Amino acid sequence: MDYKSTLNLPRTEFPMKANLNQREKESLELWTRSSLYEKIKKRMEGLPKFILHDGPPYANGHIHMGHALNKILKDIIIKSKTMSGFQADFIPGWDCHGLPIEHQVDKELGAKKENMNINQIRNHCRDYAEKFVNIQREEFIRLGIFGDWDRPYLTMNHSYEATIVREFGKFVRSDSLYKGFKPVHWCASCQTALAEAEVEYMDHVSPSVYVKFKIQDSVKDLGPGIEDRPVYVIIWTTTPWTLPANLAVAVHPDLEYALVQVKKVYYIMASQLLTDVMKSVGISDYRIIHRISGKDLEGLTCIHPFIDRTSRLILASFVTLDQGTGCVHIAPGHGQEDYEIGLQYGLDVFAPVDDRGNFTNKVESFEGQNVFHANEPIIELMATNGTLLHQEKTSHSYPHCWRCKSPVIFRATEQWFISMDKRDLRKRTLDEISKVRWIPKWGENRITGMIENRPDWCISRQRSWGVPLVILYCESCNDPIMDPDLIDYIAKKVEEKGVDIWFSDPPESFIPSGLKCKKCGGTLFMKETDILDVWFESGVSHAAVLEQREGMQWPADLYLEGSDQHRGWFHSSILIGVETHKGAPYRSVLTHGFVVDGEGKKMSKSAGNVISPKTVIDRYGAEILRLWVAAEDYRDDIRISNDILTRLAEAYRRIRNTCRFILGNLFDFDPEMDTIPFSEREELDLWILHRFQKVKKKLIKGYKSYQFHICFHTLHQFCVVDLSSLYLDISKDRLYTSRKDDKSRRSAQSTMCELLFEMTLLMSPLLVFTADEVWGYLPQSIRTEESVHMARFPETNLSFQDPELMEKWEKLIEIRGEVSKCIEKARAKKEIGHPLDAQVTLSVEDEDLYKFLSSYQETLKAILIVSSVKISQWKGDSFPEFIANSEIPGLGINIGKAPGEKCERCWQFSPTVGEDKTHPSLCSKCRLAIT
Repeated sequence: MDYKSTLNLPRTEFPMKANLNQREKESLELWTRSSLYEKIKKRMEGLPKFILHDGPPYANGHIHMGHALNKILKDIIIKSKTMSGFQADFIPGWDCHGLPIEHQVDKELGAKKENMNINQIRNHCRDYAEKFVNIQREEFIRLGIFGDWDRPYLTMNHSYEATIVREFGKFVRSDSLYKGFKPVHWCASCQTALAEAEVEYMDHVSPSVYVKFKIQDSVKDLGPGIEDRPVYVIIWTTTPWTLPANLAVAVHPDLEYALVQVKKVYYIMASQLLTDVMKSVGISDYRIIHRISGKDLEGLTCIHPFIDRTSRLILASFVTLDQGTGCVHIAPGHGQEDYEIGLQYGLDVFAPVDDRGNFTNKVESFEGQNVFHANEPIIELMATNGTLLHQEKTSHSYPHCWRCKSPVIFRATEQWFISMDKRDLRKRTLDEISKVRWIPKWGENRITGMIENRPDWCISRQRSWGVPLVILYCESCNDPIMDPDLIDYIAKKVEEKGVDIWFSDPPESFIPSGLKCKKCGGTLFMKETDILDVWFESGVSHAAVLEQREGMQWPADLYLEGSDQHRGWFHSSILIGVETHKGAPYRSVLTHGFVVDGEGKKMSKSAGNVISPKTVIDRYGAEILRLWVAAEDYRDDIRISNDILTRLAEAYRRIRNTCRFILGNLFDFDPEMDTIPFSEREELDLWILHRFQKVKKKLIKGYKSYQFHICFHTLHQFCVVDLSSLYLDISKDRLYTSRKDDKSRRSAQSTMCELLFEMTLLMSPLLVFTADEVWGYLPQSIRTEESVHMARFPETNLSFQDPELMEKWEKLIEIRGEVSKCIEKARAKKEIGHPLDAQVTLSVEDEDLYKFLSSYQETLKAILIVSSVKISQWKGDSFPEFIANSEIPGLGINIGKAPGEKCERCWQFSPTVGEDKTHPSLCSKCRLAIT
């Protein structure tokens, strides 16, 4: 007889091979056809809202791994919040204006651009941005991201542009906006001013020079013994190109300065830096003539090293002893601190450099030369005229344009600024920062330091592709019309037709009848040609989306972006929110690290270590990419490599196989007919349910605290250790060999069905495709929703809290581990083959342990997966040598051959095999199962 056909072997159509690349696409098509996201929204109507506001990625190029990390994190949060009982709509957005798009369009147009007007160029930029919005949208959807993809917010939409204009108008209304001539970061390559958030610091090699400024005044009055000989103040700088704009030399009022004689001249520098400076410039023969307080040097006049003008000695508290000479060269047109101290002393804001970074005709010797190229000629000139004391090269951190990566300059230009202090914007913002929950906590210190130290916000840019500064100037007196009502009037026109009208329509089309210049009464006006900083554009997204979109509310519960956004979107958003809405636009801010390669190195094309999301999806599937995001603590930098992905693919396979095994064993289980009440279930089933309550609680807590690595590792360990290696392994015998409707089998099936149902719910935010696939194979009667993503997380069932039961089974499982080690040793010695060949003898010293194990003798056979278990109480002085002592005190283990013959059906050895003539190859248990 073929006894195999009498076994209850697993049967399921749930595929073993994931084939994720193809199956994920099928799921996406199904979700689209069924309007799943809309159904989820409908299902969650009326529930408490949870608003995660999407920071807009830049619509330029395909998505990279950082994009994938960011959007998957957001998707896990949205899905887990939805399944926790919140209405958590997700409105994706894109940042569509700005320099990178304009640069790409310039390349594509080439010479044709010269014959185009500004709106024709802007139309090309719009088409370019729209193209990549559509590309990135499909790439994000491919990751299994749910959202309102048909109605994203775009910063180039008319309604959004109108919001930008209105929010700008609120700064005009509050009198925080002003136009000033002051130094800003300037990119000569892009020919535009840059905000702090658009500057990144990279290593740069610069010339380092010590320069002599000759004092033209008599210094005899500074102290006794000072002779009438040449005196030089020594400065140190790594930007020789700024020396043509030098107007002063600053010293600290409270520092001590040394008057040092070197041959027939005197040098002045900070006393504490004297030794280091002399060593650097190669002077060993010198003596200190006198020591002077910095404040005693104020008012002296120096001769410029190579230009026919003077420089004043002034006092400045920002002078430090960190490096240099303690005497700082001041060029008010080329530095923020220089500018501020220059205002105090009435110095000109002199910046003889044009938009391209070339010297103007105000520097005759170097007119037309690029400032960086002029470094060497300036040094040569000083070497020739004797004002150069020393030169060398130095590598230091230097500001670069975050767009084109070129080194930037500090250059005074006429720009529009938002004042940080006129209306206490800085102080009010710092107060709001303290009310926000920052995750990790160090984010608060980081953004606090940035707000505390930042200069006024330069919001004007000299480019074409963006939202213009809608400011009109009087043609007669050039006075700007700072009228917030006029800006609201313009905003209405923008909302109807878009901001392109600013560049195409005449000024009078933006002027209500009767408008006159308040200064001179003029009625003819000109338009500002600068555009707004794109950080201002994205920073108003809370006003454009949270206030204006259905289902949203202000402020957001959460902003989530990379840690660089403390100086970017988080930064601009809170400044605008505080000024225009009197508070932070977010309650919590969560940041993630950057994606690096397997060795922790930054990814770059030049290094050849870039891995794209498409490459991962094509090879492994988006599900593995989602696991990668979930598996790591994303608050630090996240590593990715083929080795890491291979390990995650294996982890995925284990989780999938666990689900498949359970589904296979539910093939004949009807939950409505076959479920066994908890009170009648096997102890092992109650133990795993009890264990699962802890797992479930940990998973839900992980989702709530945004610690998804805890969720992944908890789920993976439960599948691999608690289920596959323990519970399912132990349960196989009663599942396969028991009678179909045997109560112990139905107990296991009831338990496995409940476990898989709740596991599927809990894994669905992470494994979005697989969870929905498993959901479709669960018994119809327990599938409460069309899709797992429409369901809720399960509640923790406290009825399983039985500490005594847990303690017993933890002890049994501990013994199982010890026995397994002994069985493996016996197999290695070829004393047995399969574990079912074995009889395990447990020798026990302790009376209580003996009674405990004796009460579980039959159960132990299943737990240990052996054919026979004997339990004996040893009362001698020590265990016999043939017993392998375990790590459990008082327990000895012996592995021997099981008595009897091997049952053809269950493979266990039993003395009952052969007792029945009808079924001579079966044990008594199997004979009962088939009759």
